[in-house]
Amino acid sequence: MVNYMLMITAELENLTDLQPQGGCDDPNFTYYFKLKCGNCGEVTQKETCVSLNETVPSAKGRSDVHLAQKCKFCSREGTVTMITGRGSPLTQDHAEAGKYAPLMLFDFRGFEPVDFVFGSGWKAESIEGTKFNDIDLSGGEFAEYDEKGECPVMISNLRATFNVVK
Repeated sequence: MVNYMLMITAELENLTDLQPQGGCDDPNFTYYFKLKCGNCGEVTQKETCVSLNETVPSAKGRSDVHLAQKCKFCSREGTVTMITGRGSPLTQDHAEAGKYAPLMLFDFRGFEPVDFVFGSGWKAESIEGTKFNDIDLSGGEFAEYDEKGECPVMISNLRATFNVVK
């Protein structure tokens, strides 16, 4: 059993609190990443997606998991379970300091996560309090104008990593 924390950072211009639309434990937010088999090392060609509101019974039948999948190369079964309550938004202070914010904790069995992909369904708030919803980061950035604060807002240089949590 190895837990991985998905950590994100970005350059935030006049924005703070970057997180999934419904908060860090948003049941409808979909996480996309590739999986590396812990047995043979094969990496999935396409991204795998998981969300809190979708569960399947594990092969052993003891509990529900968010993903159960076999390696296409060696047929070894692996699972992914999401663990809520450990994420926090990316604040402007974190971003300016070049620090990463924890987003979601995953329990990977038989797989390792690689290459998180930013997609749609994010939200952030301007430093003047204007809320920006349904932000699509699949293009790698977001730019808008805050009418209330009379300033441009931008998200760029998105980066993500998975850190092993003991």
